[in-house]
Amino acid sequence: LSWAPRPGLPPDTAAALLASGPDGEMLWLDVTHRSGQAPWVQFMGRYLLPPCKQRWHTCAAFLSQEELLICGDRRGSLLLFPCSSSSGWAAESTSLVDRDTDPVVEDFSNELEPSCLLHKGALPLESPLSVLFGLHGKTGVTSVTIHRGYIYTTGRDGVYRQLRLRDQQLEVLQKHRPCKGLQWIEELHFTSDGDLLVLGFHADNFVVWSSRTGESIHCIPCGGGHRSWSYCSSPLAKVFAFIKSGDVMLYHCEAEPCKQQVLLPSLHGREITCVRRLGAVEVPGHATVNVFVTGSEDTTACVLVLSENSRAAVPLARLSDHISSVRTLAFAMEPGDKSFGDEGLSALLFSAGGRAQIECYRLLCTGDAESESAVACQVIHVASHRLDKHWEKKKNRHKLVKMDPETRYMSLSVVPGTSTKQLPTPWKFLAAACSDGSVRIFGLLEAAQKLVLVAESFHHQRCVLKVETFLHTWAGGERRHFLCSAATDGSIAFWDITGPIVDAADALHQAEGEMQPLALDAPLVTIMAHSCGVNSLHICETPEGWYLVASGSDDGSIHVCLLEVALGRDEATAGTCLQILERVSRPCAHAAHVTGIRVLQPDLLLSASVDQRLTLWKQCSGELVPLSTTFFHVPDLAELDCWEVVDAGGELRYYCVLCGQGLEML
Repeated sequence: LSWAPRPGLPPDTAAALLASGPDGEMLWLDVTHRSGQAPWVQFMGRYLLPPCKQRWHTCAAFLSQEELLICGDRRGSLLLFPCSSSSGWAAESTSLVDRDTDPVVEDFSNELEPSCLLHKGALPLESPLSVLFGLHGKTGVTSVTIHRGYIYTTGRDGVYRQLRLRDQQLEVLQKHRPCKGLQWIEELHFTSDGDLLVLGFHADNFVVWSSRTGESIHCIPCGGGHRSWSYCSSPLAKVFAFIKSGDVMLYHCEAEPCKQQVLLPSLHGREITCVRRLGAVEVPGHATVNVFVTGSEDTTACVLVLSENSRAAVPLARLSDHISSVRTLAFAMEPGDKSFGDEGLSALLFSAGGRAQIECYRLLCTGDAESESAVACQVIHVASHRLDKHWEKKKNRHKLVKMDPETRYMSLSVVPGTSTKQLPTPWKFLAAACSDGSVRIFGLLEAAQKLVLVAESFHHQRCVLKVETFLHTWAGGERRHFLCSAATDGSIAFWDITGPIVDAADALHQAEGEMQPLALDAPLVTIMAHSCGVNSLHICETPEGWYLVASGSDDGSIHVCLLEVALGRDEATAGTCLQILERVSRPCAHAAHVTGIRVLQPDLLLSASVDQRLTLWKQCSGELVPLSTTFFHVPDLAELDCWEVVDAGGELRYYCVLCGQGLEML
């Protein structure tokens, strides 16, 4: 049995009662109570739950406008049913008030009669319109909540999910893991001040977790979740009632003024490892705000806005799908995806890091003048991939030795321009630098939510730290895709990946998204740019059609080389080849690791280091000459991102964002 608020009826006198019985049949009964009268019951509908071992529902909620019923079952599945009877919603509501006009309404004032259920055969047994089987694992769905048009579900798998309804089908947008250890989530409470409270059990304690502050508000020892309980909060007090050893216990806490003052809210719990700028959003009545995404060692990625006027960073969304640290981020923004509506941003976000895990999201950012950040962000989880997913499914794996190391993705780069007349494919391709010495290429089909490994190579034989991709277009319109990878020995390799991408697109189309990884050909050219690991890498095309490759190393040096894409003139070099036109090196450019580098113009270079110096270089006469040096305040610099802005006066400005033990924009 479970109760659900009935839309359109007063909540203090009417509600819907859902009852699960034999053979997976669930009944919907409307119950109305008035002072001095016995309850009135009206039978409204019959529903068939999908077959499973424990075939009963656990929670339900109504979508009044769509006339739909959402319920979760003991198997962890989420079900969508139609809930409009033949008499219609308006007639149902009036029949509850005027019992003389409807013979189905029964009066149970004298005794409990089963006559109400005798009419159930007159209504059809409805099957689900949409089923998300095992959405919350095998331990069951604990609650369903409707808030601002979105559906939120909780379960005993330690996560809560956000969903939406599209064409009468349930679609999962993303999942959230509020905190480690809170494996038994029972309910969600949306407060009037915009906070989301997560109610659940941790061991034998009842916990109320605040999503805004990221901390536990209440922790009450009660014996665990296997008991009847209820929680209510108001601005004046918090009350928690529960049954323990047959006794009814009451916990009461009066509201007190908060003595804690947050001087500067944190973005992450540990150091920030990567940052990328998504773009700028213009909001009427507000200054233009920049939208960024950061990744951290705390296993989360954060979408945030950074305003130049307010000098404050306001988080918009937090992504918590990773089980290990987030090391790298990449965006896929096709020309048709850059905006939607009038003043918005749309992009695919790839995040990757420890445990060989890649997550993909669709980000939709629009202006929202009423919110604190002036930007509203919708996150849709698209796909995920883990190399050792087959290992997690093995039985008795605790008795076996895992031969493969714990691979980490060190860098990501989206292959540009893969959907053309030459290659008309909906697949997007992603290159990854891996700690196990491989360079891997993945294919993403957003519509089918598939992320597939399509090609790989272990050429470097050591940890690959950085990877970049670039596109070359011949005069006739033919396109070639190139990949640049850098490893811990200071080497930089250049690959032509056009053939593998074309072959992978054909194989994915024929095999409907499944294939064995292809082997990448040997690199076209490899150069020894540094004496040790390459920590930063950037490629920029020059007006002449050449490519400037800049890199920074652990030894504090900077290396710049100029490449030309050419056609081989003899049989030994038939096909595409790369020629090195010029190489410039600056030893000891910094006093520590160079972890960020950007080519701003063909003769202008920006570098950042762990020594907390941001240096602007000019390339002239075969050498790098420092123009200016700025000290920044972020220790242990991890990454640098840059963009250019043309102001109202036509002046070109360069902005950069740095991350490490903090975040700074210059």
